[in-house]
Amino acid sequence: MTTLERTLVVLKPDAVARGLVGRLIQRFEDAGLKITGVKMAQLDDDMTRKHYFDLEERFGKEIYDANARAMQRGPVIAMVIEGVEAVANVRRLVGGTYPNEAPPGTIRGDFAHQSKAYAMSLDKGVANLVHASGNVDEAKYEVALWFGEGEQFEYKTLAEAYTF
Repeated sequence: MTTLERTLVVLKPDAVARGLVGRLIQRFEDAGLKITGVKMAQLDDDMTRKHYFDLEERFGKEIYDANARAMQRGPVIAMVIEGVEAVANVRRLVGGTYPNEAPPGTIRGDFAHQSKAYAMSLDKGVANLVHASGNVDEAKYEVALWFGEGEQFEYKTLAEAYTF
C-alpha cells in the first residue's frame, strides 16, 4: 500500500544566493507536496559530517571535502516535505545529481547546468541547488537530524481534499 512519506529537502547555498528559494519551493507545492517543517541554517563541520556521514566512504575524501566546502559557503533552507511517495516524487522533481544531465522540467535541468567534471576541475562541489533524500531510510535519518520535536507540523491543505 502506498503511504504518506516525509523527506528532507535542502536548498543549498547556491540556490539561496541566486534568489531561487521561492521559485523552488513553489515547484514542490505545485506538485501537491506539503511543507511540514522549514528553517534556515548555516552548516558547521559537525552538522556537515552528520548529514553526509557516508559520502567520504562512498566517493572519497576529495568529493566529501569539495561538497562540505560548498554546503558551508552560505546559509541553506531545510524543509520537511510530505506527500504520497514523497521521496521518489521529490527526486523526480529535482532531477539527476549532475545538472548538465538533468532533463528540462526538473529543478536542476531548468535552473542549473554545471557538470561534475567542471566542478572537480575547480576543486568545488557541483552547484546543483538542492539536496533531496535518496531513499526512505535516508529520509527518516535526515529528517530526524535536521528537525527536532516541535519543528514539524500537522495541518491539512485544500489540495488534500482531492488527493487523499
